[in-house]
Parts: sequence; structure tokens; C-alpha cells
Amino acid sequence: MAIKSLINDSSPLLHREVKDVTEFDSSLRELIADLEDTMFDADGVGIAAPQIGVDLKVALVDMEEEGILQLINPEIIHYSKETTLDIEGCLSLPDIFGEVPRSVKIELKAQDASGRAVEMTAFDDVARAIQHEVDHLYGKLFTEKMTRQISLEELEEMYSDDEDHIHGNA
Repeated sequence: MAIKSLINDSSPLLHREVKDVTEFDSSLRELIADLEDTMFDADGVGIAAPQIGVDLKVALVDMEEEGILQLINPEIIHYSKETTLDIEGCLSLPDIFGEVPRSVKIELKAQDASGRAVEMTAFDDVARAIQHEVDHLYGKLFTEKMTRQISLEELEEMYSDDEDHIHGNA
């Protein structure tokens, strides 16, 4: 549909819980298409509606071969006690990267674009990306959870051979 401008962390919208989706209509499908176009244009692995200035609980996660996961009104209902530390970034916080602990397994409930209830379990990188995006819908940025910021120089040195390793560029 359209590539939208990304807002940055100076926007109050990124720091508060956004509204539940109540209308499952063509405007929701258009928003999902806009989010997908914007995510791919920015080389992200996920994106949430507040990042393009939309006050709704809608997020996408690119699961590569499995396709795009659409999360509408998602709620994580279980976090594993086991966590892992990895590097995240964010489309709304360009050039900021940090180590963030996340659960390796989550269970969530959400709705699809038609409003039907969906439940799923996610692991590892997909679980990390979902946690990052759901946080956006509740006004939390990864910088609030990171244990250590990583400089661009350090990041380039760490991943000079594997640029796809940087998670949560969402």
C-alpha cells in the first residue's frame, strides 16, 4: 500500500499503551499492508503501529519462510523462566543497539485480521521479536530493558560476517 514515516522516541505515542483494535475492516487490512511495506523498506524484522504514528495494537513480525505474523491485540500470557541475552535495535531508535534479556519461549493470544482468536507458542528469535513488538504496544522500548548499550563500532566488529544476526530491528 504505502511506506509510512517512522516516528522516533521523542513521540509520546511510543511511551504509552495504545488502543485495542475494535474494527476488523478494510482500514485494518490497509494498516497491515502499510506496516509491511514500511518494515521491508526499513529492513526491519518487525514493526508496530505506534512506530508509524497509529494508536492501535497492531504489530508484524517477519518469520522469513513462514511469512509475516500479524498480531492484533496481542497479549503474552506466559514467559519462560529461561532467558537469553542478545542484541536488539529498533527502527524508531536508529543507531542505538543494546543487549536485552528476553524469554526464550512465550505463549500469547491475539486476534487475526478478521477478529478471530489466535493462540500460539513462539521460541528463540521469533519469541524475541514478538516480545519487542508487544512491548511497543504497551509503551515500552527495548532501551528500558537493555543491560548494556553497544556502540556502532563494537556492533560492526561483532557482526562483520553476519549482519542478519542483529535481532529486533523493529
